[in-house]
Amino acid sequence: MKLGPHLHRIGNDIVAVYLIDTDEGVTLIDAGLAGHYGELVSELATMGKSLGDVRGVILTHGDTDHIGFAERLRREQHVPIYVHAADAARARGEVKTKPSWGKVNIGAVTRFFWYASTHGGLRTTYLTDVIEIHEGQVLDLPGAPRIIGLPGHSPGSVAVYSEIADAVFVGDGLTTRHVLTGKQGPQPAPFTDEPQEAIASLRRLDGINATWVLPGHGTPWNGGVAEAVRQVEAAARSTP
Repeated sequence: MKLGPHLHRIGNDIVAVYLIDTDEGVTLIDAGLAGHYGELVSELATMGKSLGDVRGVILTHGDTDHIGFAERLRREQHVPIYVHAADAARARGEVKTKPSWGKVNIGAVTRFFWYASTHGGLRTTYLTDVIEIHEGQVLDLPGAPRIIGLPGHSPGSVAVYSEIADAVFVGDGLTTRHVLTGKQGPQPAPFTDEPQEAIASLRRLDGINATWVLPGHGTPWNGGVAEAVRQVEAAARSTP
């Protein structure tokens, strides 16, 4: 799915992966579920590209629904995988989490787990080798992606800003479709380690002038960064 001249998405509003497309090659933001690998190959073909054009994968954090095909791409295509140092152990499967569920809608939960189960979500392969990144780095990858720390959802959650893509990729720093309730619009993401820290971290996006705010779950948001953050903060205040 093409979102802009240098921006594509695979997956859907349940789980998404993004591609920054440049003349120098392709940078992936997250790796979704294992079953998205075929969609990646197909989307690259529509762009006139192939797996050999992928220069790197940046993980917004180390959760299983974001690392899906990363190890396969690293092993088979020798693509480097980048993750914040604080989430490296999580991406390697060395840290297990016990998420808090909160309020759920059975229909939304069923759709999420059905989609995950049909796209390899039950057979996650953890990373065996990662390149650790840090706040403020601009990586030598297509799209000159800049790393912005967004701790809260996990200790090493990050946002990734690319000027050429006109986008900031926020992972689970926020969501526009709550996978447990089905509620739409910018709001706090579920399964967050430190909810208050996660909301406070969004202020690190102040000053970023990007049309697109792209979460790992939900509809791509093109209403600007400031409005997305405002709506998340409002939703957080209204949640008991």
